[in-house]
Amino acid sequence: KHSKMLGTLSNRLSFPLRSRLLSLNPSKKSSRFLASAVPVDVPDEIFKKRNIGISAHVDSGKTTLTERILFYTGRINAIHDVKGKDGVGAKMDSMDLEREKGITIQSAATFCEWGDNHINIIDTPGHVDFTIEVERALRVLDGGVLVLCGVSGVQSQSLTVDRQMKRYNVPRVAFINKLDRTGSNPDKVIEDLKDRLKLNAAAVQVPIGLEGEHRGVIDLIREKVLIFEGDNGEIIKEEEVPEDMKDLVEEKRMDLIEKVGDVDDEIGEIFLMEETPTIEQLQAGIRRATIKCEFVPVFMGSAFKNKGVQPLLDGVVDYLPAPHEKRNVALDLENDEAEVEVTCSSTDPLIALAFKLEEGKFGQLTYMRVYQGTLKRGGFITNINTGKKIKVPRIVRMHSDDMEEIEEAGAGEVVAMFGIDCSSMDSFGDGSAKLAMTSMFVPEPVMSLAISMDKSSNQANFGKALAKFGKEDPTLRISTDPISKQTILSGMGELHLEVYIERMKREYDVHLEVGQPSVNYKETITSKQEFSYVHKKQTGGSGQYAKVIGYIEPLGEEEEGEDREEQFEFDNQVIGTNIPPEFIPSCEKGARDSMEKGGLIACEVQGMRVALVDGQSHAVDSSDMAFRICMSAAVRDAMKKAGPQILEPIMKLEVEAPSEFQGTIVSGLNRRMGLIQSSDISDDGSVQIVADMPLANMFGYSTDLRSITQGKGEFTMEYFNHMPVTRDVQTELIKKHAEEKE
Repeated sequence: KHSKMLGTLSNRLSFPLRSRLLSLNPSKKSSRFLASAVPVDVPDEIFKKRNIGISAHVDSGKTTLTERILFYTGRINAIHDVKGKDGVGAKMDSMDLEREKGITIQSAATFCEWGDNHINIIDTPGHVDFTIEVERALRVLDGGVLVLCGVSGVQSQSLTVDRQMKRYNVPRVAFINKLDRTGSNPDKVIEDLKDRLKLNAAAVQVPIGLEGEHRGVIDLIREKVLIFEGDNGEIIKEEEVPEDMKDLVEEKRMDLIEKVGDVDDEIGEIFLMEETPTIEQLQAGIRRATIKCEFVPVFMGSAFKNKGVQPLLDGVVDYLPAPHEKRNVALDLENDEAEVEVTCSSTDPLIALAFKLEEGKFGQLTYMRVYQGTLKRGGFITNINTGKKIKVPRIVRMHSDDMEEIEEAGAGEVVAMFGIDCSSMDSFGDGSAKLAMTSMFVPEPVMSLAISMDKSSNQANFGKALAKFGKEDPTLRISTDPISKQTILSGMGELHLEVYIERMKREYDVHLEVGQPSVNYKETITSKQEFSYVHKKQTGGSGQYAKVIGYIEPLGEEEEGEDREEQFEFDNQVIGTNIPPEFIPSCEKGARDSMEKGGLIACEVQGMRVALVDGQSHAVDSSDMAFRICMSAAVRDAMKKAGPQILEPIMKLEVEAPSEFQGTIVSGLNRRMGLIQSSDISDDGSVQIVADMPLANMFGYSTDLRSITQGKGEFTMEYFNHMPVTRDVQTELIKKHAEEKE
């Protein structure tokens, strides 16, 4: 009977489920379908907490969705749209820049109540330039809502968010938004989730009508129709499934049970027995599979048209983990960083992580996730990273830019504190143990700008702004070029840097002049040139006299070696005492002085040997200074006749993107004078292109690469060496230098 049953199901069962169920005994009925993994000693308030992040590609409707969630949970009294005509803007976009541009720049935290459940929500940006905001939110949250556009489906930033969620093992539900738009196709989006993100996803709802006809959804688990009515979709009418949709609902429900059964033995066992799981059994199975990151339930609707948001909230409560259900580990710094499981008990020693810093009107605002123990106002906590003991002055719950003061925060809470001086990703405890949480992944910057203040700006404010922004955002790097002395601002893209430059102007009244970073050019020589130079100066009393004879020549590549900093050689070939031995070191110093500025564009000279053959001195007038000046002038004079050449820095560039963009990437590199070294296609269908590219041609490449690869391309670069520029570039650089001198 068992084998016959398997045969009848073979067309509907996927391979992993069939192979695993062969070992099951169908006569054993499981009594654990409703097990929700709630330990007996977990307090009710922890089980009813949810910490979620809302993430997606730019313009998929994250902030609009959060606005509806806040309205339906009673946190706000009216709905304001991101670019609404009333000029108010969405609650979560509290920064003026966010409301002007209609985008989210900083992640914003809020909290709400849905039924008996307390939900902490972080709304994150979608632009790749602000990816660190998504990274830090997903590092501390227990679950995520992946929002997808019903028309565009999985887009470039959806791939990035998916990678981030997998990096931190964040269980997620998906919400297909914008089903009211022309061309929306939820079935295609679910296929994208399976094919492109490699997720085991299935719909838990079916839309009723699409585009202009979209009225509601059918709940596949309870097999009920949900119609959203009222001015803001707050009235939900529940109806029976219409006859013409019963077959579709049956097919989609069977697909859902099969997908869950692939990863959950108990639902698989019921499926094998050709029985139908009850609503409670199916919900418990989906919950178990979702928390294990083995299944993604897909919800549907249109946040802008106020449809499908309340069932999504039910899904967050039903399927995403409570704080104790997500495994978190701390590192014991006193025991060679051994892993210690976090208990999520409010009575155990405190473990908290500062994951985001913000400058508020009352000083530094530090966002904290409490993993274990209790954070009390007026209590003492210890910064594990620095060892400093700190008194907790104020604890607040954040509602975008509004605050609600609280006396204490227990395990699983996301709160903020004032007056704590710390860095992002610092761990805190009560001093009884040195347990630290792991940090987050910080990507390397891809774009730089040279910045300088205009005369009207305040130098002190400029320093404050740089220090504050550098502390807030780990992807924003501030450095000083050791050669050009320019202040270099590096970040994740043009929009990222543009936002910080605008914030300096608004928040600190610092007006910046922005330009392309100056490229560190160098000079060298190409031929041997002899010199004979006399330095004479009579000033009354003892004067200055020195004569040097010798030659300069380029170093061979094998002589330059790996140490690019030391590409200079001084060769003392003097025989006898025409130049007294005590003046030879001064001659070498003079030769080194001449290397600091070349004769073409006054850049550092490299790759040159200076040989001193003979000379002449004066018993009274010769001195260290005389020989140093003489040697420097002699070498500078000789360099002008030795075929001087300008060298530019060449970067080793590695580009990775889907293979369909290979042609456009290569042609783009060729346009920028890049030299392709290799091009390989990997098993996952992506192409890796390695090229040597002049740094001067790299400016703006990050924006170009994103535009030609639909945001799917990434690149890294590192310094390779200095190579000669072309003749036309050299002429242009010399002309530009002459104009600047004038």
